[in-house]
Amino acid sequence: MKGLPSLERLVIVLSRFPGVGPKSARRMVYHLLRHGKEATQELIMALEGLRDSIRHCEVCFNLAEDEKCWICADPRRDDARICVVEEPSDLMAMEKAGLFTGRYHVLGGRLSPLDGIGPDELHLAALESRLIQGSVIELIVATNPTVEGEATAHFVAQLAEPLVPRVTRLAYGMPMGGELEYLDESTLYQAMAGRRDFRQKSLNDGVGP
Repeated sequence: MKGLPSLERLVIVLSRFPGVGPKSARRMVYHLLRHGKEATQELIMALEGLRDSIRHCEVCFNLAEDEKCWICADPRRDDARICVVEEPSDLMAMEKAGLFTGRYHVLGGRLSPLDGIGPDELHLAALESRLIQGSVIELIVATNPTVEGEATAHFVAQLAEPLVPRVTRLAYGMPMGGELEYLDESTLYQAMAGRRDFRQKSLNDGVGP
């Protein structure tokens, strides 16, 4: 908007968020302006807290405000099972469903060679180090059911199979191309309850009924 570069700059920044277009961003800015400096200052403080306090858990790479996230710091969780997810938002979706009591490992993305994301860009070495300790009896691969997510799942399974007695994949149930964070609790429950051995799936790929 001519003559209001500060307003336009904020509109451009907000428009970069997923699902937020220029019109929605502009409405957000006008909302802040209508509610005065107090609302703006509250937003600034929240953003500064996000910048200064949020880090990655040193164990699982979930979001945390301390060295360990609340899950890794909870002694009641099952150390024998680790669920591998792509992003912290996927972990939160699993926790919201309330059916998994083990530990997690957040990869920080998925394999995508076209985007320059290979194994070294994901937290795979840290996962391998956790599995080498020998206390894990099941690794649950919960990457998203996309082409890249499936490729990542197979890579994780190949890494884990020599180290873990059982490698499973969520049962889908979940739509191909879907994202964990957008699924309802019932769908996630069915996917977790019906998980299958990854090795058996691989053996049956391409085999008719």
